Amino acid sequence: MKNHTVTIRFTLNGEPTTVEAAADVSVLHLLREHLGLKGTKEGCGMGECGACTIVVDGRAVNACLMFAPQLDGREVLTVEGLRAEDGLHPLQQAFVDHHGVQCGFCTPGALMSAYALLQENPRAGREEIVTAISGNLCRCTGYRNMVAAIEAARDRRTDK
Repeated sequence: MKNHTVTIRFTLNGEPTTVEAAADVSVLHLLREHLGLKGTKEGCGMGECGACTIVVDGRAVNACLMFAPQLDGREVLTVEGLRAEDGLHPLQQAFVDHHGVQCGFCTPGALMSAYALLQENPRAGREEIVTAISGNLCRCTGYRNMVAAIEAARDRRTDK
């Protein structure tokens, strides 16, 4: 039996995007294999580790749990789209400054979870931050530095 191919139109990292893909391909595989965006990582493939977290219509989602056609008409942000005019996004810089990055495998997903949280609630407290990244498993940092980085990025944003 042949896979049904569909046309998917969505906004990806601020750019209108149209792709043809099999209806049963995951968003994770669409991003990595069809569009060459390798920042979204494949960890467990079951929605448990958060390595594949992206932002869809302002919400953090696991790309491994969505089928590509579900993106049609939506706004998608991946870690590749998380940038500032002059270099790193404030969240990325805060992760560097506060040593929130070790091996880096989980970092893109944690950044996207934190980004979605701070877009929704720019004054999120520690408990909300911890909850927001609770689905992003990390074996290296112990989370303390990630939380400190997100708080620092939050504080930079709210000082303006």
